[in-house]
Amino acid sequence: MAHQLPGRGWTLKKLKRYVAEKLDRSVSRSSLRELLKQAGLSWKKCKKLLAKADPDKRAQFIEQFQGLYERMCREELLLIYVDEAHIHQDLAGGYTWAATGQPIWRVSRSPGLAKRINWYGAYDFSQGRCFIWQEGRCNGEHTVTFLQRLVQWLDKADRQLVIIWDGASYHRSKLVQAEAERLGIELIRLPGYSPDLNPIEGLWKWLRQEVTQHYCHSSMAELFFACKNFIETINQDPDQIISRLWPKFDLDPHYEKLLVSI
Repeated sequence: MAHQLPGRGWTLKKLKRYVAEKLDRSVSRSSLRELLKQAGLSWKKCKKLLAKADPDKRAQFIEQFQGLYERMCREELLLIYVDEAHIHQDLAGGYTWAATGQPIWRVSRSPGLAKRINWYGAYDFSQGRCFIWQEGRCNGEHTVTFLQRLVQWLDKADRQLVIIWDGASYHRSKLVQAEAERLGIELIRLPGYSPDLNPIEGLWKWLRQEVTQHYCHSSMAELFFACKNFIETINQDPDQIISRLWPKFDLDPHYEKLLVSI
């Protein structure tokens, strides 16, 4: 939003100082807060907009997805979302309840950034369950093995297997494409710069909240088993998984307009 003010990150403290310097007025933070609310403003976290996304391709994908969803409801196919994530041993920050007026600390053993697990994840939208697997780096060779493990995990029951994933280079490799064809998997690529159309992104957020938020694991083994236990636990409640990881059927027109206007 254009405000003709220098710099960014305009907190109440910064606004108070600006008013004092430019207008020679002393205004309390509570008064500033009330004025901002009256102007229809609220303090919120800014979200990054991936401006390279193509709204037309996103709309085409939604149309294609709706056809796949109808076939899934007729039990003609299994609809699987796939994605990869790096889960670090170190703790992740976030909000929590704490005593008023006191800082809250969580101890970190300071593991390096290399201390992480590169998970492949699959969300079986047809049956409301999730699957994770890891074998080091995410590359073409390991993606082939993941697809093989995924087919073993799924009960296809002679239904077509459709995987929706992004356009990562190893997803597009000839090795992976050939193995998917051999396994009878139809691959659907998400439109570029559209993580919001992949509900498994919500799985990773959910996992981090439960496994690494405010907690630094003592070892990589502990982190590994915590991740596996999380998946096994949520798989016992398919309704909760489907509720939290429900895919988008409609696109936000305001969001789509922003993609074009930048």
